[in-house]
Amino acid sequence: MSLARRTLPPLTALRALEALDRLGSATAVAEELNLTQSAVSRQLQGLERQLGARLFLRDRRALRLTAEARLYAATVREALDLLTRGALALSLEGGGGALSLAILPSFGMRWLVPRLPDFTRRHADVTVNMTTRLRPFSFASEPFDAALHFGAPQDWPGTHALMLMAERARPLAAPGLLPDGPVTAERLRRLPLLHIQSRPEAWRRWFQAQGSDPGPLPGPSFDQFTTILQAALHGLGVALLPDYLTETERATGLLRPATTAPPLSLGAYHLVWPATRPPGAALRRFRDWLALQAEEEDALPR
Repeated sequence: MSLARRTLPPLTALRALEALDRLGSATAVAEELNLTQSAVSRQLQGLERQLGARLFLRDRRALRLTAEARLYAATVREALDLLTRGALALSLEGGGGALSLAILPSFGMRWLVPRLPDFTRRHADVTVNMTTRLRPFSFASEPFDAALHFGAPQDWPGTHALMLMAERARPLAAPGLLPDGPVTAERLRRLPLLHIQSRPEAWRRWFQAQGSDPGPLPGPSFDQFTTILQAALHGLGVALLPDYLTETERATGLLRPATTAPPLSLGAYHLVWPATRPPGAALRRFRDWLALQAEEEDALPR
C-alpha cells in the first residue's frame, strides 16, 4: 500500500474538520453536511486516530480545534477548493470552461461589466464568475484564476500582468460646494477633502502636481469609490474621482470640476494571474479579449 493511501484521511472526515473550523460547532457541521451529530463525532475521532495527533480540545460546552488543527484545516480548505474547481472544469470540458475572477468593485462594475456582453457573444461557452476583493491576496490560498488589480504589477509578486487602463482622476464636488465655480489649488486645500483608503497619497500627489506643498490634509476616508462618490454627491466634500466612474455625474452637472487643472494619472488597472501555473483555456480567451479592450481604450481621445 502506498504512503498516500495509508496517510490520506477520508474526504468526509476532512470536510467535517474544515466545517468545524469555519462554523465553530459540531451541531452546525452536522446541519451543513446533512449528518447526525454522532456521525460527525465519529468522523472527527477517526481522523484524530489516523493522523496520530491531538486535534480537538473538548469541554462540556463545545468542541474546539487545537492551534495545529486550525492550520491543518486551512490546508484542507485550500485542497477542497482546488478539488471543487477541478470538478467544475471537468464538468464543463465539452465547452469553454469557467473563469473565477476577483474584481475591484467599482472598476469591475463600471468598466468591465458593461463590456462583458461582447465577451459572451464571442465566447458563449465560457462562464465568468466574479467575486469582490479589495486587496491583493495569495493565489495559492484563494480559488481564483485571475484578478483585477490597481497599481504597479510588482506590487503583486508572483504574477503576470496585462495593463488595462490608466486611472485619470480629477477633483469633483457638488454644485452647492462650489457656488462660484472652480477654485485655485490653494482655495481647494481649505475645502473639506474626501479620501479613498486604497489611494492614501492621492490628494498629496495631486497637489504636488500643481506645484503646491499642501501640508496636512485632514478629512474623512472611505473604503470604496461607490461610497465616496455618494459622499461627494451629497456635498460632504471634494473627492478626487476617476473619469471612468463619473461620466454621468459630470455630464448631468451633479458633480462639477473643483479646479481647471487637467486630470491626473494616479496609476493603472491590470489583469493579473499567477505565474506558478499555466493559464487555462478560459483565462487565455478572457485575457486575449481584454487585450483588445485595452487597445480600444488607449485609442480613445483624451
